[in-house]
Amino acid sequence: MVLPLIFPMCITFLFLAYNLYNRFRFKLPPGPNPWPVLGNIYDIKPVRFRCFHEWAQIYGPILSFRLGSKLNVVVSNAELAKQVLKEHDQNLADRHRSRSSARFSKGGKDLIWADYGPHYVKVRKACTLELFTQKRLEALRPIREDEVTAMIESIFKDSTNTENQGKPLRVRRYIGTVSLNNITRLTFGKRFINSKGELDPLGKEFRGILSGGRKTNKMNFLAEHLPWLRWLLMPLDKEKSEVMMHNARLDRFTREIMEEHAKTKSKTGGAKQHFVDALLSLKDEYDLGEDTVTGLLWDMVIAGMDTVSITVEWALAELIRNPRVQKKAQDELDRVIGQESIMTEEDFTNLPYLQALAKESLRLQPPTPLMLPHRAKTNVKIGGYDIPKGSIVYVNVWALGRDQAVWYDPQEFRPERFFEEDIDMKGHDYRLLPFGAGRRICPGTQLGINLVTSMLGHLLHHFDWNPPSGVKPDEIDMTEDPGIVTYTSTPLQAIPTPRLSNMNLYKRVPVDM
Repeated sequence: MVLPLIFPMCITFLFLAYNLYNRFRFKLPPGPNPWPVLGNIYDIKPVRFRCFHEWAQIYGPILSFRLGSKLNVVVSNAELAKQVLKEHDQNLADRHRSRSSARFSKGGKDLIWADYGPHYVKVRKACTLELFTQKRLEALRPIREDEVTAMIESIFKDSTNTENQGKPLRVRRYIGTVSLNNITRLTFGKRFINSKGELDPLGKEFRGILSGGRKTNKMNFLAEHLPWLRWLLMPLDKEKSEVMMHNARLDRFTREIMEEHAKTKSKTGGAKQHFVDALLSLKDEYDLGEDTVTGLLWDMVIAGMDTVSITVEWALAELIRNPRVQKKAQDELDRVIGQESIMTEEDFTNLPYLQALAKESLRLQPPTPLMLPHRAKTNVKIGGYDIPKGSIVYVNVWALGRDQAVWYDPQEFRPERFFEEDIDMKGHDYRLLPFGAGRRICPGTQLGINLVTSMLGHLLHHFDWNPPSGVKPDEIDMTEDPGIVTYTSTPLQAIPTPRLSNMNLYKRVPVDM
């Protein structure tokens, strides 16, 4: 009877001894006491950024916890974020990869999950100097404006249908479609969803790949953080085989598209501006392997699709809850654009309140509220505490945007605050970091800002937005779903009412690119 107890007792003893050793060796940030072996796995609430914010009220703006034996650190104010992302950026620029992300990225051969080093610098240079240049973004602008006007046409048809008049629409369906079509056309040169919201066969395969990736990422949480359990779970662990099948499916899909674009280029003698064409042209110049090209394309899809639709849905929810802000933005649009034309991206510079509105939404509800995990490649000090080599470091972007020490009345949705003080959101001001900062800042920042601003501008210019009948504005559910990206727990339902008299302004402006 004694022998079965020896192994778990030894594991517990080793864990306690290791923790005690580290406590004497390092001055670690404070945090909740970990359980032996398990760490704080069962202390963390599903919506992690809120959980860490609550802990910060107890332990301070830098705290630590353990998942199994692995030390995790969270910083929650601008001063500490600056230390992580600027002062110690190089030593904290590596990426912590879970088993799933390591397999999907094939050991970090893409950009998002790559460690900081020669590969990352090379791929980042290709993105910055070739893919996300102002020239390329401008060349692809007609695609973005085509898809946004297609969204407006679809909302108009459904909201004015006699069967739907006065009934709320599920907003996520429309903004999700425009986000998906935008990113697939920019990346692959293909539109997978038609005006009726129907997927073509290639689109169904694309959707299957996306859903397959999400499914496998949710598996085997315990095995991820408790390595010693893996041998016990191995007979039940189907993740490796599922990931291999998923990667094969993804590679096959991407290869077919690349071959199609290569054939088109050989026939016409020229390349289009889509990202896949650009990467095919850059493969030799930047020595990009097939795994890296595939990884980059899917980085763009995954990073660009959910984040835009999430931001717009949260912003629209805030605008319905704050009719004053909605009216003020519409007044600006009417004054600058008028009632007889539609907005384009060229109008952004003349719409400062619209830009402030988008910025305020990203402050309150950043689509990725916890930055993707950094990993310490050496021992560093942050906020006077030791961060040992190998520690996982998070920046709580959601907490930065609600810090009462630097924001006046931070819970209020008030775009005017950005006229009172010029605050950058492209990684230079550490109070507002929706796109990150430092060496790992999102290379597609400007594209994301353009998409969000364009969608919000068109939605507000073409429609008045109200809550469903019987629902007060302040009764709209503003709770978040758990996850790396955070949708609203309850999909937003709203009643759009056309506000422009010229019905021709609700038609799609198609472009074939």
